[in-house]
Amino acid sequence: MLILAIDTALDACAAAVLDTNAGQLIAQESLPMKRGHAEALMPLIARVMQSANLAFTSLDRIAVTTGPGSFTGLRVGISAARGLALAADKPAVGLTTLSAYAAAVVSQNRQAPVISAIDARHDHVYFQIVAGDGSQLVRPKVASIDDAIAASQFGAPHLVGNAARILSDRWPKDAPQPIAVDAQAAPDINWVAWLGAAADPQGTPARPFYLRAPDAKPAAQPPLAVATS
Repeated sequence: MLILAIDTALDACAAAVLDTNAGQLIAQESLPMKRGHAEALMPLIARVMQSANLAFTSLDRIAVTTGPGSFTGLRVGISAARGLALAADKPAVGLTTLSAYAAAVVSQNRQAPVISAIDARHDHVYFQIVAGDGSQLVRPKVASIDDAIAASQFGAPHLVGNAARILSDRWPKDAPQPIAVDAQAAPDINWVAWLGAAADPQGTPARPFYLRAPDAKPAAQPPLAVATS
């Protein structure tokens, strides 16, 4: 299969083309950024597709990270994936950012549990815990940092994600210490692509995966003017 992978969920704008027959990415580009994904993404995808020497109709599917992450970034990536999939008449699949972080560690075939963690601000994190073989131990959720640490009752973990260092800095000294701390600003686009190849298009739609409502709230509507005679 040929898969176009897209990630704009966190502090990167990334795209890649995976050729599963070759067992590798045939083109990729990732730019670190906190803002500006909307302006950067489509030109970046165009460069990646040109580097892969492929037309969009040659793809078998499009994979995109669906959250948790920046609400604006998620909308940019998911909208692009859906639009390209519709134009090329190909399926679009969605993968959580937490699973993309964990996949890189699970691929190492270690026994330690893996905690993927993303900064949710306000002393909270989005997190999930999987076993070394990738089976779920704690489903994705949002919790305080202390509650996330307390949920780890499975031995010394491997911490990964942009909040990995936050958890590590608060880790209790009397608990089994993390065996590794990978504080990555964004998941590796390679693993977004491979998860996209393994995904079931019927069960993994390209739609936002939200664990809580956005911080920003719409402004209150002004009262209607009342005509007076």
